[in-house]
Amino acid sequence: MKSRNSPGAGGNGDPAPGANGGAKPKRTIRNIVLAGLLGIALVAGGFLFNVAQIWNTQTAKTEVSAAPETPPQTAAPSPSKPAAQPVKPAPKPVKPPPPPTLPMNILLIGSDHRKGDAPTPNGLPNQRSDVMILVHLAADGRHAYGISLMRDLWVPIPGYGEAKINASLEQGGMPLAVKTVESLFGQKIQHSVMIDFEGFRGITEALGGVDVNVREAFTSTHDTHQHFPAGVNRLKGQRALEFVRERYAFADGDFQRVANQQLFLRSTLGKLLSARTLANPVTLYKLVSTASKYITVDKGLNAATLASLAYSLRNVRVEDAVSFTLPTAGFGTSTDGQSIILPDYGAMAQVGAALRQDRVGQYAAALGK
Repeated sequence: MKSRNSPGAGGNGDPAPGANGGAKPKRTIRNIVLAGLLGIALVAGGFLFNVAQIWNTQTAKTEVSAAPETPPQTAAPSPSKPAAQPVKPAPKPVKPPPPPTLPMNILLIGSDHRKGDAPTPNGLPNQRSDVMILVHLAADGRHAYGISLMRDLWVPIPGYGEAKINASLEQGGMPLAVKTVESLFGQKIQHSVMIDFEGFRGITEALGGVDVNVREAFTSTHDTHQHFPAGVNRLKGQRALEFVRERYAFADGDFQRVANQQLFLRSTLGKLLSARTLANPVTLYKLVSTASKYITVDKGLNAATLASLAYSLRNVRVEDAVSFTLPTAGFGTSTDGQSIILPDYGAMAQVGAALRQDRVGQYAAALGK
C-alpha cells in the first residue's frame, strides 16, 4: 500500500492538489441537490430550501406566462352579462418536507485525492483525509457544532491496528473512516460527505470568493506559494486551497491549520447565508452544479432526506454554528518514527457523552468556544 506518511517531524507529506481523478459521482438531479450539503455543512440549511423555492417560483411563472391572455371566443357575450375573465393558476406553494430525526451526526471529509494517483492494492482510490470534521446537529434544529479531528491523530483503526486517523480513508474508504470516528466516540454517524481538492477550488470560485481576516501574515509552502498578509483576504480557487492546507508555515503546525479551516468554514457559512447569495438564483445554481461534480455522499443521503434536513435547519444563524478542535495529549512519535498527535481518551469520552446527551453546546462553552 502506498503511504503518504513520512517519518520524523511533519507527519503526513502534503500532496500537491490536482484535478479530480477516478470515478466521479453521476451528474444527476439528485447529485445537484445533494451538493448543497456542502453549504449546510455547518448548517446553512436555509440555502437548499431557498433553492427549492426559486425552482418552484420559476416553474410557476413559466406556466402562468404560457397561458393565453384572452380565452378563445366561440360566441359573442350576452349584453347583459360581462365576459368571463381568464383565471390564472396560482403558483403551487412549497410544501415543507417531514422533519428529520435530530440530533444527527454528519462526518465531513476533505480528501487529498489528485489526478494520476494509482489505486491502492485493495482497489480503493489512493487518498487520505486532509480535513475531517464531525458535525453535530442539535435536536432543537437551531444549533450545530463542528468538531475538527487532527489528521495526525494516532488512533485504533478497526481491523488495521493503530495509525494516523487520516489513513482510514485510504485503507477502507468512507465506510472505514466513519467506523473509525464512531469507535472513538461510541456514537452513530448518520451521514457522510466527501469532497476533493479540485471541488474545493471550484466551489469557492462559484461563490465569488470568501473574505477571511488573517491575524498574522504567512506565505504558503504549497504550489504557487501564495502570500497572505495580515487583515482581510479575499480567498477563492487556488488561493483558498493553499490557505486551508498550509501548516508548515506555523510553529504549531497542524493546530493552526485546523484553526484556519474552521475560520474559513465559518466565513463560507456567512457568505452562503447572506441575502446577496440566497437571493441570486444564478449564484445558487452555479454553486450547486459545480459542487455536484466533486461531492461523494453515503447511500442514505438522498434528496428527500436532504430537503427535510435543510428545511428543519432554516432558522439557524451563523452565531449558532460553533466549531472547536477535539482536545489532544500533544505531540509524540510512533514506533516506526512518524510524528503523530497523541489522543486524549478522556476528552474523547467527554465528547462522546456530550454527543449522546445532545449537550455539545455545554461542552464547547466549557472550552471557551
